[in-house]
Amino acid sequence: MAIFRHSSDLPASARGAVVAIGNFDGVHRGHQAVIAEIKRIALDLNAPTAVLTFEPHPRRFFRPGDPPFQLTSFRLKARLLESLDVEHIFFLTFNLDLSRQSAEAFVKDILVHDLGVAHVAVGENFHFGHKRQGNADYLRAAGQDSGFGVSVLPRVMSPTGEAYSSTAIRDYLKAGDPNRAASLLGRYWEIEGRVQEGAKLGRTLGFPTANITLGDSLEPAYGVYAVSAGIDQGDHTVWRPGVASLGVRPTIENPKSSGKGPLLEVYLFDFDGDLYAQHMRVALVDYLRPEWKFDDLEALKVQMVEDARRARVILAGERWQAGWPAGPFLSASAPATGPEGG
Repeated sequence: MAIFRHSSDLPASARGAVVAIGNFDGVHRGHQAVIAEIKRIALDLNAPTAVLTFEPHPRRFFRPGDPPFQLTSFRLKARLLESLDVEHIFFLTFNLDLSRQSAEAFVKDILVHDLGVAHVAVGENFHFGHKRQGNADYLRAAGQDSGFGVSVLPRVMSPTGEAYSSTAIRDYLKAGDPNRAASLLGRYWEIEGRVQEGAKLGRTLGFPTANITLGDSLEPAYGVYAVSAGIDQGDHTVWRPGVASLGVRPTIENPKSSGKGPLLEVYLFDFDGDLYAQHMRVALVDYLRPEWKFDDLEALKVQMVEDARRARVILAGERWQAGWPAGPFLSASAPATGPEGG
């Protein structure tokens, strides 16, 4: 897979593609349906597949004061799209110039001149251009005039009649329901980042943790989770079961005066190794309990033992024993719950 941070001066192999356009935050099952459609069309046209998306997310550009909301970082989005066999990704920098570009110029300059698209696929609620002046109908008409095909896909619904939606996924995560979020994502939602050196308090309590800050990622419900942690090993990821605490550590620090953001502290079962400075992916599998303030460290330690016990039960099912998760996506029929039902 090739990643481009621009649309101009592309190699011939990256032009003439069937291109899906959108933000693709989360790369959820609705997005996966769009990817499946461009792969089908590309096969008919004998053309490459590509995704055109934006970095930063336009919402972050227009509303920089909003709390963090993104489901996928640049790195994770690229990895997920690659796992879906997308051949090219165009990450366009969303800045003032792009925000002021008209819908007509976007089609003429980027889609036709730069990319030479053979076909474009978008969702039915797609808008583009200055002040969102372009929509799916405009794009369809522009495609007829410029010689490229356009597919407008209706919103994809789950078997229960719920739309696959990044907004709904964010709401489930904030409500402490990673299973419902996973059912829409088609995978367990991940927090990823570089492991940082901490105060080593967990080690003194018998639970050494790998600490990760959330950065610009969405903040899910604070509390304790059963997790599957992926450790990058070059060209592959090694997954290990564990338990993690996400929050502001009210037993240790005063969250009102510490000035620190939330921290994800991950304890890996039956692991003895140095993870500092390594990149880690932490999939939230099940929510065990909210974040609590304990009277003392001994009470905290007792609860940590119970949290670890429960997480081990949840992660001890057949899917884990078989090497789950072997990849980022759940099968269409796989229930988005822990093996014991969470």
